[in-house]
Amino acid sequence: MSGMSRRKLITAGLATVAGASGLAVAAKLAAHYGLIPPDAGTLYGAGETLTYAAQRLLGRHALAREFAPSQISTYPFANAVDRLGDQFQRLQQGAFADWRLAVDGMVARPALFSPAELKSFPSRTQITEIACEEGWSYIAEWKGVPLSHLMDLVGVLPQVRYVFYRSFQSDWYESIDMADALHPQTLVTYGMNGGELPVGFGGPLRLRVPRQLGYKSVKYITRLTLTDSLKSFGHGMGSAAAEGGYAWYAGI
Repeated sequence: MSGMSRRKLITAGLATVAGASGLAVAAKLAAHYGLIPPDAGTLYGAGETLTYAAQRLLGRHALAREFAPSQISTYPFANAVDRLGDQFQRLQQGAFADWRLAVDGMVARPALFSPAELKSFPSRTQITEIACEEGWSYIAEWKGVPLSHLMDLVGVLPQVRYVFYRSFQSDWYESIDMADALHPQTLVTYGMNGGELPVGFGGPLRLRVPRQLGYKSVKYITRLTLTDSLKSFGHGMGSAAAEGGYAWYAGI
C-alpha cells in the first residue's frame, strides 16, 4: 500500500470511528499508528489525540503562512516575564558572549554552541505571525539557524522522537516532535526585524515554532535534549504549558 493511500485510510478511519464510537475509540486507532501525544491521559486527552493525529496525517509538511515586509507589525507585543536574575544580567552586560546552547541526549556528538557560532551557520529568514493563546498576535521577521541543521551537526540517533527544550527561566520548558523539529521553518532565532533579537522577545536565543501557538516558541533557550520519551522530563509531559492545562500540541 502506498504512503498516500495508507494515509487516506488512517485519516478516514479516525474520522469514522470518532463519529461512530466517540473520541476514546479514535484515540485507540491513533495509538496503533504511534500518534499519541504526551498529554493523551489528561481530561481532554482523547480530543487532543484526534487533533494531533489528524494534523500529522494531513499536514505533516505544511508551511506556516509567511508575510510581506510591509505586513510586519509596527508595535509588536512583548509579553512580560519575571526578572531573569543577576546571572542573566551579567551575561547581557557581556553581550551574551558567554551564553551557551547545549544540545545533548540521544545524539552521537553532544555540543555547546555560542550565539557567535550559531550566527556562522547557514541561516533562514522568515516573516511569520506569532499568536498567543491569550488572544494577541504580531507579525515579525525572524532570523536564525534551522533546528534541523543543529540536529545534523550532533548526529541524531534513529530512535529519537522528541526535542525537549529548556529556558533560562528554570520553570519553563517545552517539547516538539520530530515533524516540527525537522521542519524548515523551525529556527533557533537570534535576529528580529533586521537586528539582534531583543531581550524582551527572547534574546539572545529563542526557539521559533511558527506552526504552533506562541507558548511553544520558548524564550531564552539554553538546552535542547533529544529523546525517545518525555516521561522523565518535567512532570511527565515535557511541557510546562501542558502541565498547566494547555495542549501539548498547539498547532495552528
